[in-house]
Amino acid sequence: MYTLIDGKKTASEIRHEIADEVKKLKSEGKKTPHLATILVGTNPSSQTYVANKMKDCEEVGFISTLIKFEENVPETLLLDKIKELNNDDDIDGFIVQLPLPGHLNENNVIESIDPSKDADGFHPVNIGKMVIGLSGFLPATPFGIVELIKRYNIETSGRKCVVIGRSNIVGRPVSILLSQKGMDATVTVVHSRTKNLEDIVKEADIIIAALGSPGFIKAEMVKNGAVVFDVGTTRTKAPGTKTGWRLTGDVDFDNVASKCSFITPVPGGVGPMTRVSLLKNTLVAAKNRR
Repeated sequence: MYTLIDGKKTASEIRHEIADEVKKLKSEGKKTPHLATILVGTNPSSQTYVANKMKDCEEVGFISTLIKFEENVPETLLLDKIKELNNDDDIDGFIVQLPLPGHLNENNVIESIDPSKDADGFHPVNIGKMVIGLSGFLPATPFGIVELIKRYNIETSGRKCVVIGRSNIVGRPVSILLSQKGMDATVTVVHSRTKNLEDIVKEADIIIAALGSPGFIKAEMVKNGAVVFDVGTTRTKAPGTKTGWRLTGDVDFDNVASKCSFITPVPGGVGPMTRVSLLKNTLVAAKNRR
């Protein structure tokens, strides 16, 4: 029988912990943490995600600010706004919601963010600090996965971990975090060019699926007792539902779960932990700035 890793419940517990810290800051006469979000365009997934983040801020007692731009915003105008936020002492942390429209260079945008306000943990300075084990802001999704591992007391030392996907947002950073001292996993990263991918995944004690391909991980690819983290959140059609769509993970949950010792659902697994990690980064940024 598997244990369901309940990211929604864990994130709620962490929000309560953050809320207590915010109350303490306020009781000491210190400034309330302030998280700002820049949203470009009308991507439905991004809009939903941003709305949930603002709700999270309200729950923990943060101030939140949403800055919206039209889909066709010139890059120079977006960079000017980022510079303004960098120089605004009232803003402790901010994010630019990804993905961005095709005419905008994501690297230019990310690199323009002040690393000390980088709530997403994507700036090269923070990535570099993570790589060599220095204190900095961790990318939110890998941060959330590591937090779940710790809170569910999942053993990682010496275990074989396979990360499926090599994005800068999830795959690469989580592979680095799990191989570092303290986690001590033996990590393999596989991707679309990997030969014998199924055979490699079959050997994994821990699988982290982050490729955005609904139902890619089948039962025959998972060994008995494996731990599975499903990072996939693809919108798929769901006729008859209220919205007409549902979020589908990279793992064929119904057939895989029975083989696992631990597994995350979609939704309600890694997703809520990504959002709460933004709050944790912002709280640290606020404390650092004071």
